[in-house]
Formats: sequence, C-alpha cells, structure tokens
Amino acid sequence: MTAAPETLHAPLVVEFPFTRSLGPVQSAFLSGLRERTVLGVRTEAGRVLVPPVEYDPETAAELRELVEVGAGGTVTTWAWNHEPRPGQPLARPFAWVLVRLDGADTALLHALDASGPDAVHTGMRVRIRWAGERHGALTDIACFEPYDGAEASRPRPHDGRFDEPVTGIVAPARLDYTYTPGRAQTGYLRALTERRTVGERCPSCHKVYVPPRGACPTCGVATTDRVEVGPRGTVTTFCIVNIKAANLDIEVPYVYAHIALDGAGLALHGRIGGIPYDQVRMGLRVEPVWSEDGRYPDHYRPCGEPDADYDTYKELL
Repeated sequence: MTAAPETLHAPLVVEFPFTRSLGPVQSAFLSGLRERTVLGVRTEAGRVLVPPVEYDPETAAELRELVEVGAGGTVTTWAWNHEPRPGQPLARPFAWVLVRLDGADTALLHALDASGPDAVHTGMRVRIRWAGERHGALTDIACFEPYDGAEASRPRPHDGRFDEPVTGIVAPARLDYTYTPGRAQTGYLRALTERRTVGERCPSCHKVYVPPRGACPTCGVATTDRVEVGPRGTVTTFCIVNIKAANLDIEVPYVYAHIALDGAGLALHGRIGGIPYDQVRMGLRVEPVWSEDGRYPDHYRPCGEPDADYDTYKELL
C-alpha cells in the first residue's frame, strides 16, 4: 500500500476593523478614561456598575446616573498568563485580573503587571497605570499595578460632560489560527496546482461536491470517489460589489458569482473578469484564468460559448 499524501496546513489570519457609535453612557466612560477618570453607572437598586451599561441588567430600565469611582481597587479573581499573545496589554508574562474599583460593585477585567504568579492573590490592592497617550479607549488603562494604598471614598456624582467627547470607536478584530483542510480538500488543493479541479462524488446521491467536504451533508456518508470537473462552468447567480476591500487590489465595481463547473453538483464562488460588470448575467459560460503562480483560478472570464439554458442549472442556484 502507498502512504496517503501529507495533509496540508497553513497559518491564516482573519482581521477586520469593527466600527460602532457610542451612546451617552459609553461615550462618557471612554471620554473619562482619556482624562484619567473612571465612570460607572448607578442602577435602580443603588449598585454601581463598572464598566457602565446603558440598561439595568435586572430591570431593563434605562440608566443615566453617572458616578466617578476610584483608580484603586481590589482583585476578586485572577489567572496567570505565561505566554502573552501579540496585541495583549503586556509583552511579558502577566496576570489577567478582575478588579473591583473603589466605589464599584462589579469588577473590571484587565492585566496586572506582577513579577510572577506568587506575587498575585485574591484580595490584593492594585491601582490603574495610565497609558502615556490616551485616545478614549479601554487601552487608556495600560494595566494595573500592585498598590498598598487604602480604599478610596464613596463614588462621587459626575455629569458625564467632557470637552470633545468620544462619539465612536474602531476596534480591530483579529484571529490567528492554523488551518488544516483535511484529506478531501488537501486533494482538491493539490489538484489546483496542476490546473485541475477535482471534487468527490457521494456514493448514495451521486452529487459531486466541489470543493469536496469529505462527506455528503445530505446523505451523511463519506465521499471517496474523486471526479475531475470543469474547467468551464456556468454563472448561476451573482452580485455586484461596490465596496473596496482592504488589501485587495481590485477596482470596484466588480462581480462575484456562483459558478457551476461542468460536472459539479453544486456551485462554487469566483470573481468574474474580462467583461464589464453590467454585462454579467445568469447562464454566462465562463472559464478560469489562473493566478501568476498557477496555483488557483484568479478569476473566471467568458469563454465564448452560448449562454446555458436555465433548465441546465436551475437546481444549482
């Protein structure tokens, strides 16, 4: 028996900016951090919530009574982080801590700069270490640090007014992971390097899946019969993209389509090029244009064949 080909794997990053506007409570909270002031909100029952929320978690009543709490607090629980990841508050080992700031009834999650896990314990006193440059974000708190001071006085009322209040934030979201496609898609990707498109057929319903999934989602059985499809196919449906994506050197508008390759049992995604965007249509016959390194279809273009009849692809929409 010959050994199965090694399964592929590759590092992948999913990253995008998340933009949101702020209501009066969150605006005051982040504006306060920029000015080295921590604000909470008082509930109907008199509890002070930090970070503040706009609605009472117990009664759902709208909350607007802002109060200023202390910059010192008490650790309520913690966990040691031996290997910080990129983008975390500190580049050296630190503790994640929940800190109940003086005057607050809830705890705030952040990093504690400590010499080691033996230097951290529940009940220890800490205080905020402010960032040198502050812009109205939770990162204006660089981290917490050990502190021997006594607990501050009760929370003080605050009107929530600041010069040039923060009205919105852009929070980057990022996920780093290693992707392993598995047996079926490893074979599919290896075939692409030979400019072939290979799917797998379900032994029960006989549908050919491209890209293959390793099992038929309808019948629940393994797909092991490899089938080469295409290279030409039919546009089954499409959309016109008018928003330019970051790090994608494609002029808008352009067309992204579902393309049913000849012999495939379902459509795959692909960009349509070589034709004005307003001339793309259902039934258009297309062929792949391979990337410069020949490893994958960069896009699909009209192949010159007559449009496919609707009945030939209506089940693949």
